[in-house]
This record gives sequence, structure tokens and C-alpha cells, in this order.
Amino acid sequence: MLTRKGKSPAQAKPEAGVILAANPALTVPQGDFLRGAGQGVLAATMDRRTFLKRSGLAAGGGVVASQLPYNMIGSAEAADAVKEKTGVEVKRTVCTHCSVGCAVDAVVENGVWVRQEPVFDSPINLGAHCAKGASVREHGHGEHRLKYPMKLVDGKYRKISWEQALNEVSEKLLAIRKESGPDATYWVGSSKQSNEQAYLMRKFVSFFGTNNMDHQARVCHSTTVAGVANTWGYGAMTNSYNDMQNSKAALYIGSNAAEAHPVSMLHLLHAKENGCKIAVVDPRFTRTAAKADVFSRIRSGTDIPFIWGMLYHIFKNGWEDKDYLKARVHGIDKVKEEVMKWTPDKVQDVTGIPEAEVLKIAEMLAKNKPSTVVWCMGQTQHTVGNANVRAMCILQLVLGNVGVSGGGTNIFRGHDNVQGATDVGPNPDSLPGYYGLAAGSWKHWCAVWGVDYEWVKSQFASQGMMEKSGITVSRWIDGVLEANENIDQDSNIRAVVYWGMAPNSQTRGLEMVEAMKKLDLLVVIDPYPSATAAMSAMMRKDGVYLLPACTQFETSGSRTASNRSLQWGEKVIEPLFESKPDHTIMYAFAKKFGFEKELCKNIAIAKDKQGWDEPVIEDILREINKGCWTIGYTGQSPERLKLHMQNMHTFDVKTLRANGGPCDGEYFGLPWPCYGTPEMKHPGTPNLYDTSKHVMEGGGNFRANFGVEKDGVSLLAEDGSASKGADLQMGYPEFDHVLLKKLGWWDDLTDDEKKLAEGKNWKTDRSGGIQRVVMKVHGCHPFGNAKARAVVWNFPDPVPVHREPMYSPRPDLVEKYPQPADKKAFWRLPTLYKSLQDKVKDISKDFPIVMTSGRLVEYEGGGEETRSNPWLAELQQEMFAEVNPKDANNAGVRNGDYMWVETPSKGRMKLRAQVTERVAPGTVFLPFHFSGWWQGKDMLEYYPEGAAPIVRGESVNQGTTYGYESVTMMQETKTTLCRVVKA
Repeated sequence: MLTRKGKSPAQAKPEAGVILAANPALTVPQGDFLRGAGQGVLAATMDRRTFLKRSGLAAGGGVVASQLPYNMIGSAEAADAVKEKTGVEVKRTVCTHCSVGCAVDAVVENGVWVRQEPVFDSPINLGAHCAKGASVREHGHGEHRLKYPMKLVDGKYRKISWEQALNEVSEKLLAIRKESGPDATYWVGSSKQSNEQAYLMRKFVSFFGTNNMDHQARVCHSTTVAGVANTWGYGAMTNSYNDMQNSKAALYIGSNAAEAHPVSMLHLLHAKENGCKIAVVDPRFTRTAAKADVFSRIRSGTDIPFIWGMLYHIFKNGWEDKDYLKARVHGIDKVKEEVMKWTPDKVQDVTGIPEAEVLKIAEMLAKNKPSTVVWCMGQTQHTVGNANVRAMCILQLVLGNVGVSGGGTNIFRGHDNVQGATDVGPNPDSLPGYYGLAAGSWKHWCAVWGVDYEWVKSQFASQGMMEKSGITVSRWIDGVLEANENIDQDSNIRAVVYWGMAPNSQTRGLEMVEAMKKLDLLVVIDPYPSATAAMSAMMRKDGVYLLPACTQFETSGSRTASNRSLQWGEKVIEPLFESKPDHTIMYAFAKKFGFEKELCKNIAIAKDKQGWDEPVIEDILREINKGCWTIGYTGQSPERLKLHMQNMHTFDVKTLRANGGPCDGEYFGLPWPCYGTPEMKHPGTPNLYDTSKHVMEGGGNFRANFGVEKDGVSLLAEDGSASKGADLQMGYPEFDHVLLKKLGWWDDLTDDEKKLAEGKNWKTDRSGGIQRVVMKVHGCHPFGNAKARAVVWNFPDPVPVHREPMYSPRPDLVEKYPQPADKKAFWRLPTLYKSLQDKVKDISKDFPIVMTSGRLVEYEGGGEETRSNPWLAELQQEMFAEVNPKDANNAGVRNGDYMWVETPSKGRMKLRAQVTERVAPGTVFLPFHFSGWWQGKDMLEYYPEGAAPIVRGESVNQGTTYGYESVTMMQETKTTLCRVVKA
């Protein structure tokens, strides 16, 4: 067990094996293995799969398990031997926690999940797991699950039948819709749903008649999606965890991968053994920092000055890739003007990082190419989140590191399917595939769905509301509490459906419980009751329903890892207790709402073992394949994905490409974009924008998504910068029927393709013919070939600029770097910026310490699920805050004492003090996985009996303050102010 006692950074450094798995059951100490058979033949950086094959330990997972220092959960046997047993099956699925995408082989005997085996063949995790992945079998019985539908009656949760729950909830929702319109409801989706379920939920809520829906991505990487997509085309990780093995230098900023994405460190540590230099920039000395060559401590919220400080040295020393910038980047001169304002003295004053350290990291990245950058929520969850990530993109463009193996922007997503839910799920501003909400987008999807556009429009309050972005999940509480005249919709929100998301992941918890109190109806649909159940029961006596959804292990479907690879998870066991899959529950409600036929017109309906109607998951993916041409979710048919899962051993660990076998030449999981129809056999795209490969080999270039010129200057790429083998070796716009005809390529289409392609473009041609002809016949990219944008003229700050956090410890800097002006109607709500910052400018006199938050390896997200797991609960038993010895001594607090952390929003959190130099004086760190205490009081009495998590503690977001990003409405969680007081 990894201790979290207060230690100095040097003492806190974990061992190489431990950093991958806090659970000793899956820790692989290097020394033990290297003393075993095959010691003489091992290369310095041999991966786990290769080691097992060469050492003769690869006969089966169980054989390997016997070599580990501790056995896996339950006894282990070779997979082949297991399959021969009567009544025993091995089901291959994917871990349901973070976005790495670790495979799991679940051993099921007579319908009972008895143990799990490591999947050493997986090219992503090579059999490794962190503590969470090692204990996913707990889902197989999960005593703390929500077992049956429940209803809050006189302040206590009581069991009810599914029939009663469906009838009462649907009647209440329809009554609210009739009285106040569909926008009086709010639907919180889930990044824990499969692609198919997330997609179906977007469709389901659309048919209810509102865009008031959202999911976890809003509060984790919405700024990434907006910032990165508006720079070069797609808002996703450009390369992969595996590809980092090819990096010569890596910068982690706002990412503690060793705890947040532990298995990803496999690939980085292999790179380090090959000479990769590692820099970590963070307010804390993290476990990732323990593996770094350089660690720099930054003041939270000052990323842009640091990045501009590096670019200052890069430009000053001529380390930029001038040819790359000329050929493939627009607007770098304007960025350079801003960068050169950030002289080393200003950078040090604002960030706290000395010039020598900034220069060292800049030189490391510039002189050890390809170099990559990694960021997570430490960069995104700020009021300047999109500007932060755009600055990182610009850094990589200046160095010529984008579209290069070993380079790129490796953006580590959070939940197991937050990438997929963002791509195709319940986003308030877009239909699946980032099509947006314009009339043409609706008509495209109505054609895919086989429903009448006019019928869908009639479900909404008006066409205007149909095409208006909904309220974000970060602000639904204001949709309830804000004065009606200030809201850009007819009614305030009266009903909220929390469908698989933790409320303690959102800021301003004190106001959230007030919003919960005011609602007419609150519905929770989740495998666990979540903090929503307790928070609402604390505030009200009735009007709350809890409906049990099953986990991804009790259904099948695909999920998209952070590197854009899709993996198919088999159904391991039947749904436990009275739980049902999310898509089954959606269909049941659709029948109550009267649109079940429209919802599943192209989707077969099967009967489950209890006689419920269940939409066929494979058919839902096939419908996604027929509509998501924009981002290449069209080539990943269920059949292709299942074949990949069955043949993992054929995929190369570094390139992810299959070498022979039935998937020969394809990249594992067909990472999107996987263009064209499944029959076109596009192999997937391992690294985005890579011009060194043919487009039918996974190559590409930057997207022409922002027009062909700006202010008389061409936005298209220069001659010679197209992808390998393209018929057009210059810049060119995106393809449509007109351009195909002008080029004389129209007749390359079949007659059937011509019928559907007429009047369409590469995104709306449902035949796939335009993509087939452009790519397969002529080697070009359907989305065109343009320059990346260093200047995003449609954003409030076209060039990223530093703005002090809303609650800043430096009032002297607020006047120099203020927040922007307030907005009257932003995502349907008034939003405060400069007026609030001015009001609280001097509040650091009373709240002098910066409060930031982050992950622990033991828990995930809001934590209700993982804190209900006894294996994980044992590892981390209490909520705590890291506090520097100086601040602790000033408050009279000793290590292990209870203390209060108090914030300007009147948040008060009672927790254990962990006195440590991991944080600097003036900063405290709180993990964000906790709930179940409220201002010093245990909330156990408010949970349904038997369904409370084992470990409960204060939520950091009870104390977080107001602050939202100016493009996406991302919440500010990484920089606010507090004080610590001895309890």
C-alpha cells in the first residue's frame, strides 16, 4: 500500500513498478523479473509482452500470475484451460475507469464473475493495471450498488417497482414539458456510457425537444476540444500513449499521469530508458514529477506566461522550425508579438519560475525532437482554459512537432469514454460528430435516422431553440436559481435527470444543494446512488427518484480511449439486482413519451431475460457509422472492432499497427478518423495530420475548416505540404460535389453514389462516395489541406493572453491582466467576469492560500463508485488536504490533525491535514473524489440504506468558487483562494 503520510519530495518518490499499480497484486518489481529466466536476453527497454514471450512465461495469463509477487484476485488459470472448463467463459472487456483503455479478461463461471485475468496481448496496457483496474471485478457483486428503483418519501428512500418509477417519472416530465416547455428540463448524460448509449441519449433528448443536456466533458476537457479543434481541425489527442515511446523529450503540464493515468506511464518510462528527457511543470511535486529530469513549480493559473516564456527563448535563439511555420501555420507573427512582451523577469514575477528553468525546458524541447507535450485538467479547468491549450498547440507548431511520430499534443482524457461521449454524445451545442445545430445539420441527421425533420422540429419550443445551444452542466444550477428575466429561454429549469454523472464534480456545491431544493423533480439513473441522492435528501423530503442502471460489464458496446481507438467490450454478466442497461431504460421512457418508433427506426429491438425491450447495441453503432462522416466514426463497424479485440496480439506495441493476421495493416481500435464505409477498409489514423503517410495508410494534413482566406491572405497550405502520394500536392479546400465535378473526379463515383452525393459535401454524403473517391482513388484528404491557425479570430482572445484568475492571490496583477467584460447571455445565462474579479480583488487578505485540486490513483471522478470498492477503500480511507509545513505551523496544525479549509463562497471542509513539502507555501491541494460529508457532518443518514460508499469525506467542490471560461463555460477548479484553520 502506498502511504500518503507527509514526506519530503525525495522521500515521496515511488518505485518504477509501484507507479504503475498502487495495488501490489499487479505491481511488477523490475528486480524480481530481471533475476528470473531470460535475464541475459532482455533488452534495456523490453515491453511486457515481448518479455513474456521470450522468457517462456506466456503460456497463459494464469501461468504469468504465479510469477507475480502476489496472486491476482482469486486463483488464476491459463485462458485456454479456463475455456475448456464446463460452464466457464472468458469475456474480454475494457476497464471502466480512466481513458487509457486497459483490456480485462473476465472469467465467468455459471454466470458469476469469479476473477479477472491480465490481457498481456493488449497493445495498450500489455497486461498492466493500476489499483482501480486490478479491482474491477468488484462490479460483479457490488454490495454498495443501487439495487432497485427508489423514491424519496418523507425524507427517506423507499423501494418501488420499475413500473411505478417509469410511470411517475414520465408523467411528471411530460407535465412539466406541457406547462413550461421542453427546455424546463435538464438532462445530464454520462462519459461512463458506451458510444452507442451516449449517442442514443443525444437522440433521445433531442426527440424530447431540448438541447439542455451535457456530460462530464464540459467540466474536464471542453476547453481542449474547442481550443485544439479551432487551431487545426479536430479537438482530440493527436498521437497516442504508445507513440510516446518515440519521443525524445516530453513536457507534462497540468497532468499527474502517474496517478491519473498510471498505465500510460509504461510507455513514457520505456521512452525514458531510451533517453527521452522529461519535464514536469505543476504547483505540486507529484508522482509524475518524481520521474522527471526537470521539475518546475508554477503558480496555479499562470500557464500562458510560462509557455510564452519558453517561446520567448525559442524565438530569441532561432530554435523555431521556420520551414514548417511557413508551409503549414497561419498567423504566427501576431503570436510572436505577444510572446516577446513576456521577458524573463515578467515570466518569473507572474509564474514564480526562474528564467534558468524556463530556458532549460525550452531548450530541452527544442533540441530533443520529436518532443511531445501532455496536459490534463490542470490546464483546462481555468477561466483561460481554451487559451492555455491553444498556447500549447502553438508551442508544438513552432517546434514543428505536430503531425510527427513522437511529437503531437498528447491530451489525456479522464473517464473511459469521455472521448467517445464528446464525439457522439449529449453535447448541448452539437449533434453527434460535431455537426453543430444548424438546420442543415439537423436535416442530415434526420435523414440518417429516417425521421421527418418537421416532426423533430415540432418537438422543440421553436426552430430558434432547436438551433440554440443549451445550458451547460457547469451552470444548470443557475438555470434553476437565476431570475427568469435574465435567462435566454422561456422557463427556468424545473426538472433535472442525472444520468451517470457525479454532482460533486461540479463547482459551487453550496448553491447546488439550493438548486436541488428548488426543483420540482430530480431523477438519478446510475449504478450507484451518487452524491446526488444524499445531497438532495439533505435538502428536501420528496420529488427524487433513483433508478438503477447497470455497469458496462453488464452490457456490451464500444468505448473510445484517449488516443481515439475504439474497443468493443463484451457483456461479462447479466445485469445485477434490478438494474438495466442505459439504452434499455431510454427505450422504456421513449415508449412513455410516445417516440419509441422514431428513436429506433433503424435499430432492432430484442427481449432481455425479464422480457424488457432492449435496442440492439450493434445496430446503434451501425447507425453512428452511417452518420458521423465528419470525424470518421464511419469505418468502425461492430464486426471490425470485435475482430481487433480477438487479435490483439497481432498489433505492434509502438505503432499500434497489425503485422499480419486478419487485421493486417490496420491500427488497433481503428482510431478515428477511420473514414469511408467499413467496406473501404480505412486502417484508422494513429497520428493526426501526418503528411509522411498516404491518407489510406493513416496519413493526413491540417483541416480546411475556417475558409480559404482571411484578410486577403490564403489559409491553404503551401505547395509540397500535402500528404504522401496525394494527386493534389498543394493546399486545397474541403471537398463537395462542385469541387469533384470541377476536378473531373465526379465520374469516379458509382451511379448509386452519385444519387446520394449530389448537392452534398464530404460530411453529408451518406453514400461515402466522396470520401472513397477523394481518398482511395486520388490520395487526397476529404477535409482539405490548410494551415493551422495560430490566431483564432472567432474567439474572445484571438491570440492567447494571460488573465489573472477570478480569485487571485496577486491583486497587484489583476489590474494588468484582468478578466474580460461580463456577458449578458452566454449559453443562455448571464455570466460574470470582470465585475466579480474587481469585487473580490483584495479578498486574498482574508483568504491568502491558493486552493487547487486533482486526482488520486485509488479513486476516479466523483469517487462514489471507487469509494464503494473495499479493495480501493482500504488504500485511501480519508479525505485530506496537502498543506505546506509553513502554512500548517502558522495555523497550529500538525500532520494528521483535522483542520478546516474555508473559502470565500462560505465553503467549510473538515479534513485531515497532510503536512508535506509536495506543495509550496501558499498552496493547498485537495483530491476531488470525495463526497458524503457536508461541512463537518457525515451524510450517511441521507443515503439509501446499504448503498452508501465505504469511504466518505468532504467534497472540494463544496468550497470552489464562481468562475467560467469565456468560450465553453468550463468551470474554474484549479485556482481559488482559501484559509486553513485548526479544527
